[in-house]
Amino acid sequence: MSWTQRRQELIGQYREGPALVEGLVGSLSEEDLDHAPAEGGWTPRQVVHHLADSEMTSAIRVRKLLAEDEPVIQGYDEGLFAERLHYETRPVAGSLVALRAARESTADLLDLLQEGDWSRSGTHTESGPGYSVERWLEIYASHAHDHAEQIRTAVES
Repeated sequence: MSWTQRRQELIGQYREGPALVEGLVGSLSEEDLDHAPAEGGWTPRQVVHHLADSEMTSAIRVRKLLAEDEPVIQGYDEGLFAERLHYETRPVAGSLVALRAARESTADLLDLLQEGDWSRSGTHTESGPGYSVERWLEIYASHAHDHAEQIRTAVES
């Protein structure tokens, strides 16, 4: 499979993410949303808020990669976000909207990229130099899918 074909597959997966999470979360009760997994980790409610914050952050990251020359892509402390941004108690509706909006806006942008745009890169404060638009897509295409599975596992445990 060529990189162009693979890229289209990844963009398709990226676009699917919000509907997958919304469908899963829409069937959960408030009790389910707050069910802590048996092995530890975040509740489904906390995962939804993480997804929203991560996707809004990632949307800015790809824009910096495209608009700036050699940008610094700032990492962040996910645990601190969870603690200080009230992941345990906030309603999930707004975060689901934020997840969808960040993904739709960014996917529309990805559809317009030219071949040279995919190699634009910067330095990530946690993973170092060479953080490209291409690498960004590889990371985020499955992000919502991975966390949807985390939500499923939390509820079933």
